[in-house]
Amino acid sequence: MDVALLLEYSWVLLVLIALEGVLSADNALVLAIMVKHLPEEERKKALLYGLAGAFVFRFASLFLISFLVDVWQIQAIGALYLLFIALNHLFRKHVVNKHGGPDKKLKKERKKGGFWPTVIKVELADIAFAVDSILAAVALAMALTPTGLGTVGSLDVGQFAVVFIGGLVGLLIMRFAATKFVVLLEKRPGLESAAFIIVGWVGVKLVVTVLAHPELAVIDSHFPHSTGWKIFFYSVLVIIVLAGWFLSKEKSTEEVEEKKKQIKENL
Repeated sequence: MDVALLLEYSWVLLVLIALEGVLSADNALVLAIMVKHLPEEERKKALLYGLAGAFVFRFASLFLISFLVDVWQIQAIGALYLLFIALNHLFRKHVVNKHGGPDKKLKKERKKGGFWPTVIKVELADIAFAVDSILAAVALAMALTPTGLGTVGSLDVGQFAVVFIGGLVGLLIMRFAATKFVVLLEKRPGLESAAFIIVGWVGVKLVVTVLAHPELAVIDSHFPHSTGWKIFFYSVLVIIVLAGWFLSKEKSTEEVEEKKKQIKENL
């Protein structure tokens, strides 16, 4: 693998890890609330079992998607879904519930139950959280230059590895680094919206891929892999991240410390 290709893959992997981190932070806090009623030892086991099941689901889903990813109908459904979750989140956050945040979502997770019912709830929540990130990751990886090392379904081995590593890191973040990411979101709340805008932007990229599919040929089939489109796509992505960071209204130290204390009590 030459240096240019290695840099391209490294860049996309970093983007995926950052995206997974931001999207997983809020999800991790929800999972923490779901197991909070259990004794400490059972709480750890419930999270461990739930995340182990999520790992199996992610790998199985990724393996399945890798065989279907070149079907333009599947790509179209994935693109519409990514655009929907991005627009839906932004609409609910900034229009329907302007002052809403993670706390309102947490209040919905107050129902208590035994150990195994809780594990099942954690499992289902992990699976629900995984769907969005898997689709976004696959859509990003599809634009990477193939390594020529082989294929897994319709994905190049390198593309498959990037998505797999990104998903694995996302699970680790959800379990071990959630506190830091939630505190970061408290300091820079605009990053959460930026993450969902990125998801929508990835949906747009998938739309471009669909339109360039040989069976549709609405645009040139080489366009999604062209240097110009890649530069434009990643430039917009960087602008979204920078805007999310610098346009965030930073909260006071007291608010952040209070939130940090709450998170440590839950996780």
